[in-house]
Amino acid sequence: MATPNSKLSLGGIVRRLTHEGVLSEAIAHEAVKAAQREKQSVVRHIVAQNLANARAVAEAALREFGLPLVDLDAVEPEMMPKDVVSTELMERHHALPLFKRGRRLYVGISDPTNMAALDELKFASGLTTEPVLIEEDKLTKRIEQAVHDAEAGSIAEELDEDLENLEVEEGEQESGEDVSRADVDDTPVVRFVNKLMVDAINRGASDIHVEPYEKYFRVRYRIDGVLLEVSKPPVQMAPRLIARLKVMSRMDISERRIPQDGRIKMKLSRTRAIDFRVNTCPTLFGEKVVMRILDPSSAQMGIDQLGYEPGQKKLYMDALAKPYGMILVTGPTGSGKTVSLYTGLNILNTPDRNISTAEDPAEINLPGVNQVNVNARIGLTFAEALRSFLRQDPDVIMVGEIRDLETAEIAIKAAQTGHLVLSTLHTNDAPQTLTRLMNMGVPAFNIASSVSLIIAQRLGRRLCKSCKTLADVPRETLLEEGFDENEVDSLQVYKPVGCDQCNNSGYKGRVGIYQVMPVTDAIGRIIMEGGTSLDIEDQSRKEGVGNLRDAARNKVREGVIGLEEASRVTVD
Repeated sequence: MATPNSKLSLGGIVRRLTHEGVLSEAIAHEAVKAAQREKQSVVRHIVAQNLANARAVAEAALREFGLPLVDLDAVEPEMMPKDVVSTELMERHHALPLFKRGRRLYVGISDPTNMAALDELKFASGLTTEPVLIEEDKLTKRIEQAVHDAEAGSIAEELDEDLENLEVEEGEQESGEDVSRADVDDTPVVRFVNKLMVDAINRGASDIHVEPYEKYFRVRYRIDGVLLEVSKPPVQMAPRLIARLKVMSRMDISERRIPQDGRIKMKLSRTRAIDFRVNTCPTLFGEKVVMRILDPSSAQMGIDQLGYEPGQKKLYMDALAKPYGMILVTGPTGSGKTVSLYTGLNILNTPDRNISTAEDPAEINLPGVNQVNVNARIGLTFAEALRSFLRQDPDVIMVGEIRDLETAEIAIKAAQTGHLVLSTLHTNDAPQTLTRLMNMGVPAFNIASSVSLIIAQRLGRRLCKSCKTLADVPRETLLEEGFDENEVDSLQVYKPVGCDQCNNSGYKGRVGIYQVMPVTDAIGRIIMEGGTSLDIEDQSRKEGVGNLRDAARNKVREGVIGLEEASRVTVD
């Protein structure tokens, strides 16, 4: 029961809320005490603890104090006065400048008793302040956004001095293209772009996504296969930032209607340079830019670091040792196919071999290998590049991707005439690769006599060794996931936790999950008899080749990946 003295302590909004039955007296008294302990506005405490609806509190304040109530959702951020007061003041006093009319500044607040906020904002701005009521939850969200935007806008001023020494070698400019840099040679923008690129490299990102929208602008990194938002610069910065990237990539900055491709080389030191493959795509509110980070060191990691199981590694090495035949690597975009192929090329790259590659474009620069970028606009297709290679005394040929029947036929002809051919296809698993070639129109005999090995792969996020911990997984769940009944009782399954070593994600790096299927005589007969991918899979299982899900389960048994990650990247 509240005492008479405690009743006297209820005033303003809290008294109005109790009179209108929104809060009980007991809850109101507790809210006042808690707000005093936390040195927080009672309005903020009531809304934060869900004691009352933010709209109801704002309407009670309107009736109690007679101030105008404005719906903040109807106020465009671009229309609000900029740089009138610091975000530090806004955050400290929980007040937001909304409009400026002459010498008057209209300030949004949720607690009209907060006179100190109005006084300090008046002193800081030199303007007469007028209070306007705003719902507490919307006010908090908008202030947080203002602080975030201010931090993003000042990133360029906080960069390390090392960025000054970066050397950026721009991609090749298309002939006849006249690129003007007058509007994009803005030092803060230049430094901000360099910061994004260096941070992405340091954090192990594979791609940078720069995305303009109607009311905001964001930058995301793809780290370990998952997109992560890292920055939301002011939306006004989008045109200059995108123009800067286009200049660095030697694109036409005046052309915004069609997609463009470009390339950037960033020299981090005398011994290390990173390539960026850049693509723009026109969207409703500007051009989206995606930058693929191409690290040449990934080709030097060696086959032991890729995650092949011993038997799988032996099959790959045996196929690479053959003087002829075709090795196909299959999987979705971003599954590590290029790294697998270049690891193989690096093994084959000796002075006594002539190696040529046709790619769209060449992602990794490998000295000793003759690399060609296909260009369909001038007639340099995969098929045309392959024809040229066959006239240049090749030993090993790599085709970036087999996309059509013409390319497939020339590649198979090369594999049948004493050349080792490596290439990729987009299929879900190894058995489907063979049926895909048949569906493209390649004769079954040619497939059976030329393809020697197929590798299907995915990339799973490695559990951080510093913080992974045992997961309590029910026995029934393990059985449903395909583990044997005789192993589930003793099986140790780990899960991610998060620590400083892995930036609190629980994961650090990725590991390959592989299905390595040699094309044996038995599988060759199935192909020539017109068998389906299911027939091929059944035969490969009889020969001891597991599917991708089996490989993922092995990684779970080894404690390399978690059960959820195995389910995310593979299916039974």
